[in-house]
Amino acid sequence: MGSSSIIVLFIAGVVFSAGGIAVARLFVKGTKNLQKGEAYECGIPSAGTPWKQFNVGYYLYALVFLIFDVELVFMYPWAVAVKRIGIAGLVEIVVFLFVLFMGFLYAHKKGALKWM
Repeated sequence: MGSSSIIVLFIAGVVFSAGGIAVARLFVKGTKNLQKGEAYECGIPSAGTPWKQFNVGYYLYALVFLIFDVELVFMYPWAVAVKRIGIAGLVEIVVFLFVLFMGFLYAHKKGALKWM
């Protein structure tokens, strides 16, 4: 498992990627169509310019969701190994959840969780 396996994996990745693109170019008939370049919004034709400014609240909601999503990524392995890690693991997860909860309180205090 030295550097030769990394080289083989790299070459395999390049071959599979290039092979997929080559097969698509061989078998798929390409068409030039202005409609293909337009933004698609649930079947509704787009109107106006696509460069509109969005409210920052949407991004704040996304960041709060991401924080809690990452929390679950850390909680699952902890839940699986909780018997083996003992009291030290319990203390660590309580500190982790406390820091996460403080971040949630901060976001709530700043009004980041108020929907428009």
